[in-house]
Amino acid sequence: MKFFTDNLFNLLLLALIIASGIALLVPVLQRRGAKVSLLQATQFMNQGKTLVLDVRDAEEFASGHLQNAKNIPLAELPNRIKEIEKSKNATTIAVCDRGIRSSSAVSVLKNAGFEQAFSLEGGLSAWKAQGLPTVK
Repeated sequence: MKFFTDNLFNLLLLALIIASGIALLVPVLQRRGAKVSLLQATQFMNQGKTLVLDVRDAEEFASGHLQNAKNIPLAELPNRIKEIEKSKNATTIAVCDRGIRSSSAVSVLKNAGFEQAFSLEGGLSAWKAQGLPTVK
């Protein structure tokens, strides 16, 4: 009987280790696409010819956003890509709250031919945490 209980314990321990590994990998796998730091994003915006694309919902956007940002929620982006097509050759910085939705937006943008599409690392939360300006 000891053989079964010891093996069961080992199997449960192995399952716990595997589940922990998967839980650590999920955020890494969810974040796809190129990223820019807050400093890089600020430099791009100061140079001009940069599209800041806020992919949060309209309510989130209204509560505060980056200056000159265009709001197209992530769910609507594939259908509204023509609205920003003229900026295809410009640097595009996708922004959301924490950088997860904007990473998905970068994939959509890259598929639409936006070569210089980036996600703001840490999103608007990181931007605000550094005391950088937002507008309403």
